[in-house]
Amino acid sequence: MGLFITKRLFFRVLIATAACGSAMGATGQAVAQATQEPTQEPSYELPAILGDVQTRETHELPDFSYAGYGYGTQVIPHFATSIDVADYGAIADDGVDDSAAIRAALAAAHEQSGPVRVQFGAGRYILSEILWLERSSIVLAGMGMGEGGTELFLPRPLNQIDDGGALTEIGEYLFEEDKYEQQEDANLNVLFSKYSWSAGFIWSRVPGGRHGAYLERYDRPIETVATIERGNRFERILSVPDAGALEVGDVLQIFWHNREGPDGPLIASLYGDTDLEIAGRGVGSRHWETPGRPLVQQPTQIVAINGNEVTMADPLMHDINAALPAYFAQWDHLSDVGIEDLALVFPPNPDFGHHNEAGFNGVYFTGVHNGWIRNVRISNSDSGILTDDIANVTIANVVTEGDHLAHYSVHLGNVHNVLVDQLSVFNPTVHALSFNTRSTKSVYKGAVVWTTPTLDQHAGANHQNLYDNVTVHVTPDRTSSDGLPEYDLYRAGGAGYWQPGHGRFSTTWNLEILVTGGVEPGGEVSILAQSEGPDARIVGMHGNRHIRLSHTPEPYIEMHNRPVRAVPSLYDYQLGQRVSEN
Repeated sequence: MGLFITKRLFFRVLIATAACGSAMGATGQAVAQATQEPTQEPSYELPAILGDVQTRETHELPDFSYAGYGYGTQVIPHFATSIDVADYGAIADDGVDDSAAIRAALAAAHEQSGPVRVQFGAGRYILSEILWLERSSIVLAGMGMGEGGTELFLPRPLNQIDDGGALTEIGEYLFEEDKYEQQEDANLNVLFSKYSWSAGFIWSRVPGGRHGAYLERYDRPIETVATIERGNRFERILSVPDAGALEVGDVLQIFWHNREGPDGPLIASLYGDTDLEIAGRGVGSRHWETPGRPLVQQPTQIVAINGNEVTMADPLMHDINAALPAYFAQWDHLSDVGIEDLALVFPPNPDFGHHNEAGFNGVYFTGVHNGWIRNVRISNSDSGILTDDIANVTIANVVTEGDHLAHYSVHLGNVHNVLVDQLSVFNPTVHALSFNTRSTKSVYKGAVVWTTPTLDQHAGANHQNLYDNVTVHVTPDRTSSDGLPEYDLYRAGGAGYWQPGHGRFSTTWNLEILVTGGVEPGGEVSILAQSEGPDARIVGMHGNRHIRLSHTPEPYIEMHNRPVRAVPSLYDYQLGQRVSEN
């Protein structure tokens, strides 16, 4: 099982060349067409956006280091107590469907008190049912994702499996909202698949169903815990009129609503002073058409209370004051849920097209605060890992592979402080690295995308996210207006009613673009970013060809065509600064 990965890594060594550098002054001034001449001299200076006081004040950066398990500073635990699936009749490599036995082992784990690990042996198990993770302090673990490891073989898609009605509401929503995938050239006119961005064979959830609804009639009442009087963006201390209902250790949501329409103060905080159209001709309407629902939500933990001052585990994303009110709300969630050391393998299967997926989905991770997915390989999926309603989750050392065109590799949707570390994407995807609707303060770090790469900021009030030290392999597939080979790297999805593509402070740091064909040595490639949002930060975009970036709207650009050698990873740098200060 590990041979394929080895060949891919060898291929990378063959095609990767030394990255070119280029000079750009440390003024921090943004340009939409970055065309500096490359330089052969490496530079190790600190970028101005980190090292120059004036630049830092005028071009703010969020602190992304709070992403991941335990706000980036805690070690993922090991659960010594285990339940062996073999004790319930699941035998590897016998060719017999193991679903009933595995589910029996999982049920026993749910009945046990204390942290527990459901352990697989080495070899292949056949699974044709959903594995529900519905309690805290539970881990699903194998013996590894490669040779000598554990493989869960999934012979059929989710559209042939009973989910107990978990996606009934989504089906109603798709029908009532007239969500059809229409491709005239392919004679395709079908209702969106329920599995395009939901469901998986390993599925974590709070007992009782989905965290939230698409249709307002299914909304659960919001349980307000405490009103917040004041707080400043990027700071951790806020004030409340009465802290009596709060306790240190509470994990709650902070909710901001937009009750002021398209010109409300939350819209201004999200998108700043931008010329982008947010209101008009149906653009951006979801930002104000449901004022009873929070537009921005921040799961966080209370770490200190001093009178009416409350210290949170991570910084506020927005101000809180009389003009921009917010409050603490109850959040039903699980904690310490893990999936590790497994391979999820689907059989070769046909590609039925965008939004027409049959449901070859690996993991659906929902309703978790402080969890992890690590050392997992997923083959031939429609989507490898889908997420929803999670916070402070680490997804590390994941490989997605196969020839099947996937919708997503690892998808981040409606999440906060999620760290995706060392993701390798070998399979073709519609959206390779995706910050989807309402994703905030999350990070793709050290990812390598080998084919059809996209940095998808999918629209939907997603903001303050980071692509960090990512490598993409591109082959230009179009030509710019002035004849340059061109690739639309930031090609994004998302409906018009959720535009723009993202909110303020979304950041790309030390992105390496390796051109694998179509551009001669010493030549230039055009990289498109035409569906983005305001106040983006792009620092250290570089590669093995000279890069011209065409980005709309205009971002902050620094060290273009030069790697950020002094700070290869912004996440690691900010985490180191935070730990040393504390």
